[in-house]
Amino acid sequence: MRTPLEGIRVLDLTRALAGPFCTALLSDLGAEIIKVEGSPTGDPARDWGPFKGEDSLYFASVNRGKSSITLDFRAPGSIELLREMISQVDVVIENFRPGVMTKMGLDPDELRAKNPRLVVSSVSGYGSVGPERESAGLDQVAQGMSGLMSVTGPDKDHLYRFGVPIVDELAGLFSAVGILAALVGRERHGEGSRIETSLLEAGISAMIFQAQQFLSLGLVPEPQGNQHPVICPYGAFATADTPLTIAVGTTRHWELFCGILGEPELASRPEYATGSLRKANNDALTADIERLLSANTAAHWLPRLREAGIPAGPIYTVDQTFADPQVQALEMVQHVADDRGELVPMLRGPLSVDGEFTRVKSAAPLLGAHGRDVLKRFGYDESRIDSLIEAGVLKLRDEKGGTK
Repeated sequence: MRTPLEGIRVLDLTRALAGPFCTALLSDLGAEIIKVEGSPTGDPARDWGPFKGEDSLYFASVNRGKSSITLDFRAPGSIELLREMISQVDVVIENFRPGVMTKMGLDPDELRAKNPRLVVSSVSGYGSVGPERESAGLDQVAQGMSGLMSVTGPDKDHLYRFGVPIVDELAGLFSAVGILAALVGRERHGEGSRIETSLLEAGISAMIFQAQQFLSLGLVPEPQGNQHPVICPYGAFATADTPLTIAVGTTRHWELFCGILGEPELASRPEYATGSLRKANNDALTADIERLLSANTAAHWLPRLREAGIPAGPIYTVDQTFADPQVQALEMVQHVADDRGELVPMLRGPLSVDGEFTRVKSAAPLLGAHGRDVLKRFGYDESRIDSLIEAGVLKLRDEKGGTK
């Protein structure tokens, strides 16, 4: 398939999850991603579980479709090599603390001065200004500070983190959007841009109407458990066996829903007459709904709700998710070869291009597996590559899985 970012080359200096998630999405869209890792251990996410053998599945989940080159940043000549490589790329993305790139000798403004078409993207914990700009930031810290944890959980005394590093994912997604916008702008105006975001900004942005409610009305939201904070009925409801998520967002759907439940008169009860009244009487309404749903199973109710156009669905465990016919039809799982030649299952990116699902180009790379090949693609001959190896700049993968 022809991909939108074919011919775009990205130098990826990121670690952990936000930056690598961004570049995985760019890879899905056709970009060439060169993942630069520091010797001797590379991306610290390689040491994070869960593991299959010696391989981190955490690392694998966000590093599909990339080539890995490993450098010793302390060796004389390593920064010069990076500058040479940057002169041949379209995008550089990094997630060091603000100012670290400059201290390394890779000041973003200087890089762009030498290559005006270069797009430089930065992801930090707290942003490049403010009293915490140099503080270490991680996903759950940002979940707490952004307010996301304050609206997640069963009640205000029990606040929960998301079950996945949602702020990292959002920061990566926002970075990808910014990079794509900068590439479009470059074609129109002739120059690249510097794009910045942070985990904190991403988390706050994700608060959407909860944040706007506070800004406009001064109301501090609280967690609503599995019920929607403003729409009712909308949430998880018990049936005779397993719960269903049911979302009744319009008056017409409310009337249809009551008919499906076998108690159409419920729709005309004064305390449930409007959406705001239903929300005000949420506990009583939930009890009425679950009293009626308990008469039958989730498998009985689900097709009836969907036939009526009412959004509804099961609450799956992960194994049930991948067994679902709809998920299988979307071909979310693709099998690709890793650097050992073994076929491994990988999640594809969530996009289609011209009616075709994006493809996973390759599994996550082994540390330093492509150093020589990468430099050849950048125009280096064998003698120059050998000299970089002898100087200790370029580290190649050894038989034990490390770099040498």
